[in-house]
Amino acid sequence: MSHDHHHHHHHSHSNIKTAFFLNFGFTIIELIGGILTNSVAIISDAIHDLGDSLSLGTSWFLQKKSNQKSNDTFTFGYRRFSLLGALINSLVLVAGSLFILSEAVPRLWNPETPHAGGMLAMSLLGIAVNGAAVLKLKSGKTMNEKVVSWHLLEDVLGWVAVFIVSVVMLFWDFAILDPLLSVLITVYILFNVLKNLKKTLFIFLDGVPEEMDAMKVEQSIQGIENVEDTHHTHIWSLDGEQHVLSTHVVLCDDITKEEMMKVKAAVKEELSRYPLEHITIETEFSTDDCSLTAHN
Repeated sequence: MSHDHHHHHHHSHSNIKTAFFLNFGFTIIELIGGILTNSVAIISDAIHDLGDSLSLGTSWFLQKKSNQKSNDTFTFGYRRFSLLGALINSLVLVAGSLFILSEAVPRLWNPETPHAGGMLAMSLLGIAVNGAAVLKLKSGKTMNEKVVSWHLLEDVLGWVAVFIVSVVMLFWDFAILDPLLSVLITVYILFNVLKNLKKTLFIFLDGVPEEMDAMKVEQSIQGIENVEDTHHTHIWSLDGEQHVLSTHVVLCDDITKEEMMKVKAAVKEELSRYPLEHITIETEFSTDDCSLTAHN
């Protein structure tokens, strides 16, 4: 299992690295193209993509860091560094989106006619570059990759919209379509980024993973023979993939050592049905004083 995780995260690191170079290189081309075509939609997206590139660079570094093994300082390893990358990425995108709106909204009242032919060429290039990056990240499983992949996919859809608008403007003078498209794309991106940010913060705050139910987990353990009760059950996720559980299992007072070993084996077998990477089980008797480990 550890080999599979290492292979997956090496692959994840390579994917984000590729997406970074694709995005950064295209951002420069996009900024120049936006200025030459006088398109606020393209200029806004260039600024947005510059923020993406910085976030991707950060994600690339933190994804690489997350592959390092656990040590005496970080006993769970560095998996949350990848999650930190997702958090930074999301915050940069939120800030970038708000800036784009502040630039594009005034142009709704004072639109400037962009160069439709240049917009058309840029849109085709944008679809190709961002499409290649999406294909590279589409199989990603880390929260970091999902945040990046989602935004790159939205960029592709945005460029498809730019393509359609540029074709329309080749034949009709609808200058307002440029800032209007910029606002629509940004609002859509902002909505999805905030949704991903909510999920990332939920993991950071040690929320119970969505695919797990703490009450059902406790009930499944309590149904095992010679188990009287469970308490102090905590379930959280390191990075959205690796989940952790710790619990106290209260045993019958008259249980033998052999029966105790059977209970432990049964508990582990029961918990193997759940997507848990790390499991800590503390056994005790109903007469034991658990005050030292009690949580307020």
